[in-house]
Amino acid sequence: MKNESSFAFSKEFNTLWIITVSNERMRGIFVKITGFEIIVVGAPWRELTIVEVQTDEGITGVGEVRMVNKTDTLVSAIQELGDRYLIGSDPADLSKLAWNIQVAEYGLPGEVGQSALAAFDIACWDILGKSLGVPIYKLLGGIFTERVEAYANGWYQGDRDPKIIAEYASKVVERGYRGLKMDPFGHASAEMTTADLRRSVGILEAVRDTVGPDIQIYVEMHGRFTSHTARRVAKAIEHIEPGWIEEPVLPMDVSGLRSVRNHTHLPIALGERIHEPSTLIPFLEEGLVDILQVDTTHHAGITGLQRLVGWSDAYNVRLAPHNVCGPIGTAAALHVAIAASNTKVLEHFNDFADPWVHEIVEGAPYVNPKDGAFDLPTAPGLGLTLNKDICAKHPRTGGRLALYAAGWEKRQDAKNYDSHGKK
Repeated sequence: MKNESSFAFSKEFNTLWIITVSNERMRGIFVKITGFEIIVVGAPWRELTIVEVQTDEGITGVGEVRMVNKTDTLVSAIQELGDRYLIGSDPADLSKLAWNIQVAEYGLPGEVGQSALAAFDIACWDILGKSLGVPIYKLLGGIFTERVEAYANGWYQGDRDPKIIAEYASKVVERGYRGLKMDPFGHASAEMTTADLRRSVGILEAVRDTVGPDIQIYVEMHGRFTSHTARRVAKAIEHIEPGWIEEPVLPMDVSGLRSVRNHTHLPIALGERIHEPSTLIPFLEEGLVDILQVDTTHHAGITGLQRLVGWSDAYNVRLAPHNVCGPIGTAAALHVAIAASNTKVLEHFNDFADPWVHEIVEGAPYVNPKDGAFDLPTAPGLGLTLNKDICAKHPRTGGRLALYAAGWEKRQDAKNYDSHGKK
């Protein structure tokens, strides 16, 4: 078969350019999804749900979601929605795929629907990048920044002794990170005693003294507090100069967050538990958020996050995607972050919590110790190859996040805890 050519005329140089595209490349653009496989990789406190999507051209793509405590529900949704909308579709028809899951299903998609869609969406972008032979960020507007800074999470796996936690913090900095995040509030819920607050502040002070004034400390509150307690905590930690306070109140407590905003100058970050764009309207329109932290894998995937780039930029809000995923979800967020004009920083767990998850793919994203930023990926698609043999070595654990259980921050086996943190 002959190559097909398209023509472009340049008025400036009075030149006719002939652009030749091989039939092989053209066939790679028009593919059909023929099947998908669901693989769950288990760790003590998280399960990574991976979806591999197959096509009639032999090109495969992968997506990943770290679901919070509802893995069985997510797997069922992926199977049902995938059979209904994914099989037989063109991976380029991402708007139609999103509409089918978000609108045609009638019920609001919520966390589960948006996460299932994210797994499909990320895998489809992977297929598109591979079909065209380019990294995904090239299809999202190209390179805005070659340096996406990372901050570490999952590193403070000791008890609440300030000296021990400070030692862990020093290892984060030695690894090259210029930022770290932590929740120093134990298993607090709604309120804190004066003694508990003093202990939490002492932990932050020990970390600040250890890492110095130039390392960003991001303070995670996990939506634990009433607005009164959140205001009290914010006042008590102002001298730490945190890079932000995250989810100081429950994620949909707009009036409570407004109260916190009016009583502190500290930057406010939120968004990991917001799954649909319309939910963000009051936070953006009232100026209640400085850093938006939607999760690529819970907010309709790369397409969902990319659609928020311009919207958040219009409100002069920075993006710092929430990312508790393994290497596949991390890569998806990284590609969007490279192309976005308002990226601040990207979260990363995998150097400290379950570092073996790097091995479930070839080409996993790494933070360069020289500058604390992710290296720029250059391979087509996500730039990853799934290693199913390694995945099989880490079967499901039933692990989940037990935020209100004493010692949750150690990220040990939490499957035997109830919702109140009791065994």
